[in-house]
Amino acid sequence: MKVLVTASLLLSASLIVVACSSSQDGNASSDPSDDPTTAVAIAAKGAGIHANDVVDADTGFDTGTNGASTQGAKDEAGDRFGSVASFEDGAGPILMAGSCSCCHACSAGVSAQAAQFTQSTQQGYCVTASPITESRAGHFNGVNFVDHPGGSLIQDRANDRAIQEHILPGNEVQTLRLTNSIAGDGFVEAIDSNTLAAIAAAQPAGQRGTVIQVPVAEAGGALRAGRFGWKNQHASLLSYAAESYVNEIGITNRLFPTENTSNGTNVQGGPFDGKADPVGTGEDDGNDIDQFTLLMRSMKAPPRGPINASVTNGETQFNSIGCATCHVGTITTAPAGTVINGGAFTVPAALGDKNIHPFSDYLLHDVGTGDGIVQNGGQGTRNQLRTAPLWGIGARTRFMHDGASFTVLQAIQRHAGQATTATNNFNALSAVNQSDVLAFIFSL
Repeated sequence: MKVLVTASLLLSASLIVVACSSSQDGNASSDPSDDPTTAVAIAAKGAGIHANDVVDADTGFDTGTNGASTQGAKDEAGDRFGSVASFEDGAGPILMAGSCSCCHACSAGVSAQAAQFTQSTQQGYCVTASPITESRAGHFNGVNFVDHPGGSLIQDRANDRAIQEHILPGNEVQTLRLTNSIAGDGFVEAIDSNTLAAIAAAQPAGQRGTVIQVPVAEAGGALRAGRFGWKNQHASLLSYAAESYVNEIGITNRLFPTENTSNGTNVQGGPFDGKADPVGTGEDDGNDIDQFTLLMRSMKAPPRGPINASVTNGETQFNSIGCATCHVGTITTAPAGTVINGGAFTVPAALGDKNIHPFSDYLLHDVGTGDGIVQNGGQGTRNQLRTAPLWGIGARTRFMHDGASFTVLQAIQRHAGQATTATNNFNALSAVNQSDVLAFIFSL
């Protein structure tokens, strides 16, 4: 059975490459079977590995549940996601912000649905995207990347200026990281690791993505294919929430019970820490990390914008010039009932057997914009980054991992390395076809 599953996944992924092999301007096929989105969806449904019908995932820039939880439970989790932690709650000693919504928060006007935008803002979480960045730093000694003292994340705030982190001399590797949207991440968690591996195996050698195995904290460190964070440092949303709680807000918890240091100096306990870190629960005695995870698992995927003739032609050009090799249009989640995350989570019907359209392969690639930081993947990943999912990109005003590109055209021109061929193919398109590619991207 494992052989049959793997083979079917490899077939699905191989269709991606076949569908985007043409690169001549104006010669792209308009046959729907050449669209990798259609091809992968059809292959997934017909492969015989899903007992249930495969259908599109729920989408919407709103606060409704995707069915993974009740609406009341999701609303309660959203309220907790947006609540601000105090010194007495254990926030700090060093931190990025006081709540999850400080980074994952909407800015005015990003949602066309004003009422839904207002509701999501009041509940304190972002249904689209965020312009907030964080800083990371370290040193490259010519062979290896070495973390900045205290870790590569440089926290922006501290409970006392005496322990405020600063980038120390000798740490010339410095970068910003744009906050990722969490919309649709429950579906991403539900992607079988074999699916990601099959996509990588079917990509041309020069564009092949890297799959890394990362520990699932709630499963005792069992390994699973990473997919969350710019370096794919997490595979589980609970692990992601738990590490973010201590890294970003300074709240220790049952999975990450140790406070971050300040530039390498231990600041756990004492005058800078407003709450003890009890063994077993850390400062998160209410298990907020479970609420954050429930919220993310219950969020809908980003919806598509209006589709017109320019968008349709732009998609054809996008596929033909090779962008779809990494920005994969359709991925099918694991069947409902599949046990993932080292046995810690079972894919529910609301998340399983779903086609999602993230326009990402969730693999690491070197596209010439690497931040030089090493996290879970080893030194070979120093200049690799996860393929940015393009769904919901129309709600962003800054692009790439560092937010330094202010237009999508700038972002395309920054693509080099494994993306050089696709960039050159884009530049060879006519002005009309280039404009249509941009129209297609903004429709995602």
